[in-house]
Amino acid sequence: MVEKALPTRSGYLELPEENARIYWDYFGNGEKECCVFMNGLGMHTEAWHTSVPNVHPEFDVLLYDYRGQGKSTRDDVPYYISEFANYCARIMDMLKIDKVHTQGVSYGGFITADFGRLHPDRLHTQTISGILLTEHLMFQPWYQEISLTFYNKGLRDLEVFDLYTRYLYEKTFSERFLAMLTPERVERMRVKFFNNYKDSIISMIRLTEAQNPFFANIKKNGTAGYDKVKAPTLILAGEYDRAVPIWMQQPLLDIYPNSRMYILPDCGHLTYFEESEIFWENFKTLARKKTVNYELDCNKKLEYLVPGQKCKTVGVRK
Repeated sequence: MVEKALPTRSGYLELPEENARIYWDYFGNGEKECCVFMNGLGMHTEAWHTSVPNVHPEFDVLLYDYRGQGKSTRDDVPYYISEFANYCARIMDMLKIDKVHTQGVSYGGFITADFGRLHPDRLHTQTISGILLTEHLMFQPWYQEISLTFYNKGLRDLEVFDLYTRYLYEKTFSERFLAMLTPERVERMRVKFFNNYKDSIISMIRLTEAQNPFFANIKKNGTAGYDKVKAPTLILAGEYDRAVPIWMQQPLLDIYPNSRMYILPDCGHLTYFEESEIFWENFKTLARKKTVNYELDCNKKLEYLVPGQKCKTVGVRK
């Protein structure tokens, strides 16, 4: 059985002006540097409890549910990625945490990036994976609109939402990883996701729509703010990420001046899940050293890039 960590304490960030509350878990006693794991779109804090032992007790860990997730308020109002990032800063204030090491994959990577843009002075390091900060029709609006179509129709017909949960894993995982999973395990994961959100599909809609103002800001202001982040930035890209391919992630190198990208071979969208050992060893090493200039045995066979370099292999086997 996979080890699960138990929070040292949990609580809520109260938002009385919005009639909402944001749930958080904390692992540690405040004496170690703190890491924040940012939730993916359909995640909640408990989903990270088996990942926490990868870094705790060497580091403290903070988790929190965005609005529309887990134990936080799930309501039918507009959501904003920038607000989700600001919730993190407000929880840090509550817990008297000055700086953090952030990591986010997929949707969580957008919140990680916006936290860095809005609060660059509160970053030790940041690790991101499976995101883009440039305009691409293939992702937004097209890929996003496909998901929203499923969600909106799923509000009226749960069989449509059920169909979406089957498509979800086909898009998320690599062929290699799917071959490693038993059909029974995939079905358990799918049913768990379906049951968690079948009664709050509207939250999935609002969470997805939060990407609209996020990309509208990028369209208006470009990468202004993101490129001011001086904290060491690690980009871990899956070679066979079909949701956000490497060529969409590669421009991150030129946005973040102090960055390095590693390409995880035969890996899909959820890098922390498919290549757990490589992901967490890089995350911990970055947090320990606070520089992207480090060497690891597990990285020796990985292609890596720094600002100004271009990827040699983009989802093509050598």
